[in-house]
Amino acid sequence: MATGVNKVILIGNLGRDPEVQNFENGVKKATFTMATTEAYKGKDGEKTTHTEWHNIVMWRGLADVAERFLKKGNTVYIEGRIRKREYEDKEGQKKYMYEILGDSMQMLGGPRRDENNGGPQSSETPKDDVPIENTPEDDLPF
Repeated sequence: MATGVNKVILIGNLGRDPEVQNFENGVKKATFTMATTEAYKGKDGEKTTHTEWHNIVMWRGLADVAERFLKKGNTVYIEGRIRKREYEDKEGQKKYMYEILGDSMQMLGGPRRDENNGGPQSSETPKDDVPIENTPEDDLPF
């Protein structure tokens, strides 16, 4: 029986392009930052957002996929585990860093762009009176 569970699930956007290291034994390591944002109403009733930044580390095949396909702004789903790492800074002080070791990843898309001017799309939801096209079941391509 397991003595504990260390599982993280994140959906967010890359803060920078992945940085990839290639080791002599052929193993790859990719690192990047990822932002997750939540929105809620504060005590004053105003909408508030909070963004949390995560350090992501991927190894081997996932590092290769990250290097080839991920770019700053992409939306990704990552499952992994938290790891605490310690190191010494330039002054010899002990520092701690938390990382997410990615075990699996799914690419959800690039940054959203407005079709007209290349800027971000609005976050408005479609109006109820917009017609939705229904496709007959026998016309499905699979």
